[in-house]
Amino acid sequence: MKIVKICAVLGAALLVTGCVGSKQNKTVDRFIDSKHLSQLQAGIWVDPNGCDHWIIDDGIEGYLSQRLDQYGKPVCSGVAPPNVATGAFKRGSPVSDPI
Repeated sequence: MKIVKICAVLGAALLVTGCVGSKQNKTVDRFIDSKHLSQLQAGIWVDPNGCDHWIIDDGIEGYLSQRLDQYGKPVCSGVAPPNVATGAFKRGSPVSDPI
């Protein structure tokens, strides 16, 4: 039984070390139509709690980031009902959405 626990711990440690790697700039789209994300159109998705998240859909990849105020607190603007996305978040890319 001890060997099983040791193998499990070593396996978990090996998995975690795979997560540590070179850091890359997450603000740049690196796919077919690669460009800086500021060149794409963002929309807002409202989570079940009523708080806003920035969303971008470039047809192949999607991006999501919580919308925060200048003090780092969530913005809950009421721009849409919970679980609804609004805005032109699918614009800015020539790649059509395959779904």
